[in-house]
Amino acid sequence: MIELKNNPAGNFFLLAGPCVIEGEDMAMRIAERVVAITDKLQIPYVFKGSYRKANRSRLDSFMGIGDEKALKILKKVHDTFGVPTVTDIHAAEEAAMAAEYVDILQIPAFLCRQTDLLVAAAKTGKAVNIKKGQFLSPLAMQFAADKVVEAGNKNVMITERGTTFGYQDLVVDYRGIPEMQTFGFPVILDVTHSLQQPNQTSGVTGGMPQLIETIAKAGIAVGADGLFIETHENPAVAKSDGANMLKLDLLEGLLTRLVRIREAIK
Repeated sequence: MIELKNNPAGNFFLLAGPCVIEGEDMAMRIAERVVAITDKLQIPYVFKGSYRKANRSRLDSFMGIGDEKALKILKKVHDTFGVPTVTDIHAAEEAAMAAEYVDILQIPAFLCRQTDLLVAAAKTGKAVNIKKGQFLSPLAMQFAADKVVEAGNKNVMITERGTTFGYQDLVVDYRGIPEMQTFGFPVILDVTHSLQQPNQTSGVTGGMPQLIETIAKAGIAVGADGLFIETHENPAVAKSDGANMLKLDLLEGLLTRLVRIREAIK
């Protein structure tokens, strides 16, 4: 596993940041604030930001500021604050490019069965975080993890992000967290993406951010190794996934309560 600082025994770690890199100033401000909070609470932190958002409902949706420009911002976050960074990759040829700038390569949920993508990520030697497909059972994720391991990389994480429920909703089956932990890898709960409401007729994904704390508390209670939370200074103007993001001002209070839950169940 990648080295995570401030990791008291039994504490969860946090992957958090904007959905997609919108600019350097915004990314650095968010990183600075989250680093201050996680240092205070002794929560190991990984900064999350996509250099490009490839999976969009409409052609006119914002996709990014340019791959290299966004990746350089992720590298600056790492160098400035000393925290690992994670970003999505979408095709096998992107793995080596992204690996030059970040510490963890993330496989999007819709692409978690793509063998060439998993193998390319594995061969970079970077940690690989595989998001569980909305269409897969938890135990089926063993095969995705095996592809990375068999390609020579044991540094794997798995992220639960909800299961498709009808056409426009997702549900989290918390049994899947301990089930996937039997594979021997850290299991993360993606709190905010689990609250998406996809396939809206407007072409813009909806969400239920009022349930972020509920989902996060349940994840910590069942023993998730980490949480994934997308956060923004003003989700209403975020260029991607604003409908299910946590307002940055609310993060410290939420994490404080989650730390208390984790301590209570140790």
